[in-house]
Amino acid sequence: MKYVLVTGGVVSGLGKGVTASSIGVLLKACGLRVTSIKIDPYLNTDAGTMSPFEHGEVFVLDDGGEADLDLGNYERFLDIKLTQDNNITTGKIYQSVIDKERRGDYLGKTVQVVPHITDCIQEWIERVAKIPVDGKDGHADVCVIELGGTIGDIESMPFTEALGQFSDRVGPDNFCLVHVSLVPVLNVVGEQKTKPTQHSVRKLRGLGLTPNMLACRSTKPLDENVKVKLSQFCHVPVVNIVTLYDVSNIWHIPLLLRDQNAHEAILKVFNLPGVTREPDLDEWTARAKVLDTLHEPIRIAMVGKYTGFSDAYLSVLKALLHASVACRKKLVVDWIAAGDLEENSQKETPDAHEAAWEILKGSDGILVPGGFGDRGVQGKILAAKYARENKVPFLGICLGMQIAVIEFARSVLNLEDANSTEFDKETKNPCVIFMPEGSTTHMGGTMRVGSRRTYFDAVDCTSAKLYGGLSFVDERHRHRYEVNPDMIIKLENAGLSFVGKDETRQRMEIVELPSHPFFIGVQFHPEFKSRPGKPCALFLGLISASCGRLEDTLKSSMNYTSNKVEKCMSVQNGVVKNGYQNGLAIQNGPVNDLMNGSFYSTANGVHV
Repeated sequence: MKYVLVTGGVVSGLGKGVTASSIGVLLKACGLRVTSIKIDPYLNTDAGTMSPFEHGEVFVLDDGGEADLDLGNYERFLDIKLTQDNNITTGKIYQSVIDKERRGDYLGKTVQVVPHITDCIQEWIERVAKIPVDGKDGHADVCVIELGGTIGDIESMPFTEALGQFSDRVGPDNFCLVHVSLVPVLNVVGEQKTKPTQHSVRKLRGLGLTPNMLACRSTKPLDENVKVKLSQFCHVPVVNIVTLYDVSNIWHIPLLLRDQNAHEAILKVFNLPGVTREPDLDEWTARAKVLDTLHEPIRIAMVGKYTGFSDAYLSVLKALLHASVACRKKLVVDWIAAGDLEENSQKETPDAHEAAWEILKGSDGILVPGGFGDRGVQGKILAAKYARENKVPFLGICLGMQIAVIEFARSVLNLEDANSTEFDKETKNPCVIFMPEGSTTHMGGTMRVGSRRTYFDAVDCTSAKLYGGLSFVDERHRHRYEVNPDMIIKLENAGLSFVGKDETRQRMEIVELPSHPFFIGVQFHPEFKSRPGKPCALFLGLISASCGRLEDTLKSSMNYTSNKVEKCMSVQNGVVKNGYQNGLAIQNGPVNDLMNGSFYSTANGVHV
């Protein structure tokens, strides 16, 4: 097993996650199998209880892991499926060591950071690196490890010590350290300054880690004399210094690395030159160029709570981007703070209120993402009402689905006090209730989270068609509240249609308004499985409907899925079962018929 460690220096927010993902893409393009690990030095066990304002979105994995958003970058770039153990935190490590100590595993020894914590970190890395994440048997060839934070942070000290030991443990031919640093340009003199990187590398070496490569963030490519200076002071060969300068979109980063022969430098460290092929990034290059050439805008109003921090909705934004590129439209996201749509804001902040409504009315489609808490809920309800009454394409995710149901009950059923018990425990018409299996005392790890199966009640509904006419889908969830099953009959008799349910048929997963061109709410989070070149079906539906192409998309989805099927599929009693699982479209039919035909890859039942 080969290991690439990505560290960061000088300042945070340099893009270590994108750099690590791009290195993975490059090595994968060379024919290597790649997995990833993210190390977060914070004491939280996972990201599940952290505010999106503080740490960005909580990325949900198939196994229910609530992880750092960088794992989303890894999954999207590398098209893999990681586990909760691929996200290491200080909390997890210390919890593991303390549990062992309580069991008496250390045989009376004094438990210390060195060697017990550092050994646990190394053993965790070695164990997780061997977990297959690409759907194939056996472990990967390379594990890309990202160490969060900035070198020198006090909370990351145990990890830097452990990784220094780890580099000796696996040997120099199996360990490559890429240090991401900043080379700023002072406007006064216009000169690229190397001193911050020099100090960062000196601190890194003082902690027992020696960089094999430097990935320098700068506004423009590094001058050759600047590279020479960095090489002299940081003891890194000039050919191993690459510039990650500002680009039009992040899909260009793997191409920047390739053009500067970063793969050759890494493979040389691993003693693998000549063993792998030249990187095949033709499809990736075409995708990056297409994104740069899109000019016709599609405007999507994002009505949410965390609109001041885009990372809070990172996966939603990426899913919208993937779908808009597939439709050859330039995505324009119009952020609307849900509270600005509410009536009280008309009195308190009239300008913001007027601007918010003007943006909403000028949008081509409306999306209400997931969230927690009652702040801005009334504004989200008003956005759903506007979309419903004015036939504007609408997609509600998790809480977005719940508020759409509440709005329908209030406006159509005339239940003025219809609400969620999350916001009003005493409501006489609870449209959304706390899940019976949920915990009312603990926050972390108590939600319905991870991949769950949703069954379609009818294959002729819009969402089922978008998924290719399949009978079930597996999508990732993260919620504590659900639509009240006791209200379903009333709501459906009034025109709302619950077309997707869980295996008990008591938990509502997908709701549609058949009388509307495109009005869909889902309890799950489809954005987590969207990929570049493989857009999520529901986001593709929203974008298609917003630009007037929904019928073409529905026909394409149904025709493509009905004709072909992925070779790697689940088989029961010799028959391929109809459904959607782990990124594969699966169609009813005998195995022999399928094995004699051609095969294709598809995500969410959609071919792009």
